Amino acid sequence: MMKLSQLRALVAVADYGNFSEAALELNLSQPTISHAIATLEVELGVSLFARGRRGAVLTAAGEHIVAHARRAMHHLELMQKEANLQKGLDGGQVRIASFRSVATHLLPRVIAQFRDRVPHVSITIIERPDYLDIEQTLRDGRADIGITYLPTSVEFEAWELLRDDFIALLPPNASIRSTHLTWDDLAAHSLILLPCLPCGRSLHTHLSTVAPPMNTASDIQEDSTIVSMVMQGLGAAILPRLAAEPIPSALRVYPLPAPLKRVIGVATLPEALHTPAVFAFLETLKTFDVQSLATAE
Repeated sequence: MMKLSQLRALVAVADYGNFSEAALELNLSQPTISHAIATLEVELGVSLFARGRRGAVLTAAGEHIVAHARRAMHHLELMQKEANLQKGLDGGQVRIASFRSVATHLLPRVIAQFRDRVPHVSITIIERPDYLDIEQTLRDGRADIGITYLPTSVEFEAWELLRDDFIALLPPNASIRSTHLTWDDLAAHSLILLPCLPCGRSLHTHLSTVAPPMNTASDIQEDSTIVSMVMQGLGAAILPRLAAEPIPSALRVYPLPAPLKRVIGVATLPEALHTPAVFAFLETLKTFDVQSLATAE
């Protein structure tokens, strides 16, 4: 039985004239596209493409069959649009409160994925300086979804989105005594940290428990400023990896001697009257491949 993935592959290869560009368009590997076309040719009993130096050229049979595939894809698109209308997704608004690192590095990708499926919903990102402000924005009804730290208050329905390692950043000319960073290595530099409250609280608590006293400066509010200061040799820093991105290639990056993670979650108020668009965006967040962030940075 023919599959939707085979029809998509057929149309993409016909449009781009080769398998590699079709794979990029569909965000799949080239072997996956080749397998989809090969199995479709077996099922239909005809060759769809002539493969050669010029790429993949439709055969006479392929010309006729791809026309039917295009019509089928068009009807599937109409079916999805009709379903969205019935679900109230042709319009509407989703308001997301988030701190900068997630708003910068994760949410745009989730929104792009969501827009591919539901193009007519308005998405607003409300950047707040810390998780306490984000949670208050939810309570005030100014946001539908909040990106916060876990665990959070029991008043919210919340689930884990990702875990973000704290990392040590050392200047380009820094050297350490062994292959593993030690607290003594960090103590050789002035240590630049985020302020203790509220977002830096877990780090300051962690250091007070596992690390010896160090010369620290913690009055810098912006992650990017801290990274720039380390790049200029003005000290070392400890930041969540996502907050430190993009990390200049010249910086020395190490895991902490005693690991620490921040747990980032999605929160909503259970009594809020969410629209279908909000529920649809939450489903997209749940299915988003967070691991792709590590490979894309």
